[in-house]
Amino acid sequence: MRSGAPTAAARPARTLAGTLVALALALALAFAGLAGCASHSERMLPVRTALDEGQPREALRLLNEAMDVKADADLPADLGSENSLYVLERGSVQQSVAQFPASKRDLEAADKAVDMLDIAHDAKDSIAEYVFSGSSGKYQAPPHEKLLVNTLDMVNYLELHDLNGARVEARRLAVMQKYIADDLHEQDSAVLGLGGFLAGLTFEKSDQPDEALRWYDQALAFTGYGALRDPARSLMARASYRSPRLKEIEQGGAPPRGLDEAGEGEIVFVVGYGRVPPKEPQRIPIGLALTMFSGSLAPNDVEAANRIAAQGLVTWINFPTLGREQGGYAIPAATIDGRYVQLEEAVNVGREVRAEWKKIEGKIIVSAITRLVARYAAGTLVGAAAGGHSLLGTILSLGTQATLTALDTPDTRSWETLPARVAVARVRVPAGRHAVRVDARGVIRTLDVDLEKGGWALVSLMGLR
Repeated sequence: MRSGAPTAAARPARTLAGTLVALALALALAFAGLAGCASHSERMLPVRTALDEGQPREALRLLNEAMDVKADADLPADLGSENSLYVLERGSVQQSVAQFPASKRDLEAADKAVDMLDIAHDAKDSIAEYVFSGSSGKYQAPPHEKLLVNTLDMVNYLELHDLNGARVEARRLAVMQKYIADDLHEQDSAVLGLGGFLAGLTFEKSDQPDEALRWYDQALAFTGYGALRDPARSLMARASYRSPRLKEIEQGGAPPRGLDEAGEGEIVFVVGYGRVPPKEPQRIPIGLALTMFSGSLAPNDVEAANRIAAQGLVTWINFPTLGREQGGYAIPAATIDGRYVQLEEAVNVGREVRAEWKKIEGKIIVSAITRLVARYAAGTLVGAAAGGHSLLGTILSLGTQATLTALDTPDTRSWETLPARVAVARVRVPAGRHAVRVDARGVIRTLDVDLEKGGWALVSLMGLR
C-alpha cells in the first residue's frame, strides 16, 4: 500500500468534510441570491422619490419599467398580484398629470385583477404564506382601497364629462359598499362620504334627483360636505326621497334659484394632496416579539419560539409596519378668475389607512412568529434526516431555518400613491369663460373653463408630493 493512500477510517471523515464544505458553499450561494429579494415598498421607493421631487413623468417611466411595458398605454401581459398593484399606482399618477382616459383604463383593469375575497386564496397561497412569506400569496385590498378605485374613477369620467361612465362606476361603488357593509360589517369609513359626493353629483347632472339625494344623504353623514346643502334643497323641490337629515336641511331655508334661471354654471373641485403612509419592512428580535404578543400565541408556539431564541442565531421576526404620511398637512388652494375658493376637507385617507392597519397589526406580527415556528419545525426535520451525523444535522437544520428566514419578505404591498387627503368645493359662477388655478404642495394645474347657462365642470388635481 502506498503511504499516501487514505485509510478506510479516514474516508468517511473526508467524505463528511467534503459534504460540509459543499453545504457551506451552497448556503453562501443561496444567501447571495436571496439578498436581492426586496419587498414591494422597497421596489416602490424610486417611484415615491420621483413623486417627492415633483417628477410624476419619471414615476410613470419607473412603473412601466417595473411592469416591463414600453408606454403609459400598455398593460402587462400578466396582471398578477404585483402587477395589478403597479397598474393601480400608475392609474393614480396618470390622474395626477391629467391623463384621465389612461387613468380610467388603468383603474378599471386593476379593479378586475385585485382580489379582496378570501375565497380567492387557494391552498398554494396558504402554504406559501404560512411557511415562507406573507408576500407570497395573492394581494387582498383593504376596504378603503376597493372603495377608492371606483370613487377615483368617477373623477376621471366627470373630468371627461362622461355621465354614462360615471353612473356605471357609481353603481359598482354601490355594490362594493353593500359587500363591505354586509360581509365585513364596516359602515363608517369616511371614504363613503367622498363616494357619495361624486355619485350624487353624477346623478344630479344626469337629472335623476331621487338617486342623487340618496347619495348626498350618505355624504352628509360625514363632515366636509357643507356645499351640498343648497344643491340638496334644489333637488328636494322636485324629488320625493327624504331622510331625517334631508328634512332638517329642507327646513333650513328656501332652495336657491336654478342655474339656468340665474344665468350661471357650476365648477366642482376635487383636490387630493400628499400620499398615504406606505408599509415598510421591520425586524425585531424574537424575544421582544414574544414579550409583546405571546398572549396571542398558542402555548406550543410560545414554547417553540423560546427554543428558537435560545439558539442565538436565527432570532429575528420580519413583519411590515406603517411608514410616514407624506404631505398630509399641506393647505391646497384654488382660484377662479383670481378669487380664492374655500375648499373643505372631505376625507383623510391617511387616517383610514392607519385605522385599518391598527385592526390587523397584531395578527400580522403573530403570523410572522407562527411562520418562524414553522421554519423551525422544517429545520428540525431536515436536521433529523442527517441521521447520526450531529454536526451535519445541526448545520442543515440551521441552514434551512436561515434560508427560509431570508425568504421571509414582509408583505408591504399597498396602494401607495393614494392622496393622503382630499378636499372639495362647489362654486356657482356666471356663464362664460373662467380662468381656474389649483395648487397642492407645489403641483399646479391651470385651465380655462367655458360654461353655458346651467352647465357644469369638474376640475381635479392630485398633488402626490
